[in-house]
Amino acid sequence: MPRALVLRHVAFEDLGLFEGPLRQRGYTIETVDAGVDAHPRRLRTADLLVVCGGPIGAYETDRYPYLSEEINAIGERIGIGAPTLGLCLGAQLMAAAMGARVYPGQHKELGWSPLQLTEAGCASPLAAVGDLPVLHWHGDTFDIPKGATWLAASADYPHQAFSVGHHALALQFHLEMDPTRIEQWLIGHTAELAAAGINLPALRAATALHGPQLAAIARSVLTTWLDTMTARRPG
Repeated sequence: MPRALVLRHVAFEDLGLFEGPLRQRGYTIETVDAGVDAHPRRLRTADLLVVCGGPIGAYETDRYPYLSEEINAIGERIGIGAPTLGLCLGAQLMAAAMGARVYPGQHKELGWSPLQLTEAGCASPLAAVGDLPVLHWHGDTFDIPKGATWLAASADYPHQAFSVGHHALALQFHLEMDPTRIEQWLIGHTAELAAAGINLPALRAATALHGPQLAAIARSVLTTWLDTMTARRPG
């Protein structure tokens, strides 16, 4: 059975809605925590690496030295065509691993709003999202790496997703977030939410409105990516 290694930076930002499709495709799932048991060799050798989000910057390697190991391992995987999926911070780490700039944005993008798919995005697994709002939860952004394909933008940030071949997919937004678990996010990010002046009742209401209709689509996006990746892999 193929093994999916899930790299977490905070406990509640995990596979979420993506766990079901992975298990349905026959993956065993192993979770490791950054700075604890995410040894570089494990990151390099997994059949699929999923790099989850977190409230630190990909450029904060002086404060969080293990990020350098993560970036190096991710870069090696992308270079040899090993399947890699990045979610928010994970997408930023993928960009950094490919030599692109990752840096603080002008403001927080936090809440539900739609994407604008590029022409390539419309031909990618993200096409299923269409114009439905997705959950954004970030303050950093990145440049699209050389050799990557730009897939999506938002009204506030032009770089929301990219792919590398069929084996690597980076999503700045949180397509994986299970709307039934939003309270974990609200508790875990309470300081960030308060500092940004976010209206919690409004965020809860938007999650209740948009989350359920996006859940099935999120699973479909991942399934399509897995199937496309498998079909295109040699052998």
